[in-house]
Amino acid sequence: MLRMAYIKAISYYLPKNVVTNEQLVEEFPEWSVEKIAKKIGINQRHVAAEGETAGDMACRAAERLFEEHDIDKADIDFVLLCTQSPDYFLPSTSCIIQHQLGLSTKCGAFDFNLGCSGYEYGLAVAKGLIESGISKNILLMTAETYNKHIHLKDKGNRTIFGDGASASLITTEGFAEIGDFVLGTDGSGYDKLIHKSGAMRQYQPLNDLVYDEDGNPVSSDFLYMDGRAIFDFTSDVVPSMIEELLAKSRMSMDDVALFVFHQANKYMINYLRKLMEIDKDKFYVFMENVGNTVSSTIPIALCEAQKEDRLHGNVLLAGFGVGLSYAATMLKCK
Repeated sequence: MLRMAYIKAISYYLPKNVVTNEQLVEEFPEWSVEKIAKKIGINQRHVAAEGETAGDMACRAAERLFEEHDIDKADIDFVLLCTQSPDYFLPSTSCIIQHQLGLSTKCGAFDFNLGCSGYEYGLAVAKGLIESGISKNILLMTAETYNKHIHLKDKGNRTIFGDGASASLITTEGFAEIGDFVLGTDGSGYDKLIHKSGAMRQYQPLNDLVYDEDGNPVSSDFLYMDGRAIFDFTSDVVPSMIEELLAKSRMSMDDVALFVFHQANKYMINYLRKLMEIDKDKFYVFMENVGNTVSSTIPIALCEAQKEDRLHGNVLLAGFGVGLSYAATMLKCK
């Protein structure tokens, strides 16, 4: 008998340190608070402390999950962590988290390196583990400290990205049944959002910092994003991804009660909403006070939407970005 997979609970954690638009304008006086808010749609973002890691934040999100939803951690039998800023090259941060949370040593655990589409990929893996009978109670976490990758003079990326973590319990019953998936990759654009140095391809820093014509730092030793290329990729793949998912799910746009897209920035997601003619009332946005938290944007948004009693009927999730990668799934909410 095939077991169905559900999201039972979601919690999240944000670092204490907050960087407001007003603070950024003090550093970059050529910008204004109004310009940042209007274009990016973000008023403030949380930034991990110097010694605070993705693993630390994931643990705090998981502890909140257990406490807020009265979950017995002894029931957890698998740990999945999505991060692009692991605590170490090795071992997997999920192994450390298993120990720090005091979970059973019979838990499976592994990390996977994905960004903006990471939560949907995690749901796909968790669903497979449950439906195959390998696991029953999966702790799916997303955690990112992108600000540790960003040069302090990089005003563009510093206005966009916030640090944060989420924790979800995926099991055999819950408020949202996990439905069909569409997953895709275009690795030809791998260098459009990249931190080149530090890993095995280029272990040593290159110290090749230059400034572009707009005065923005460009360096192999820090995060680089080609915003135009990411925008073009997203505009191309997201509409067809949504169309394919609806066909798989035997639904139309009218059958979807709520759309929750990766909270990239205000301009991008509003463009996508208008491009696909999605009603504003059916399009959930939650980024003003948290920023773009990469793989955590969708679970954070889902958590807030649930608090607002917005998760009913069919809820479509769509992630897209670094990789270049994209993913979508349909939740059937009670």
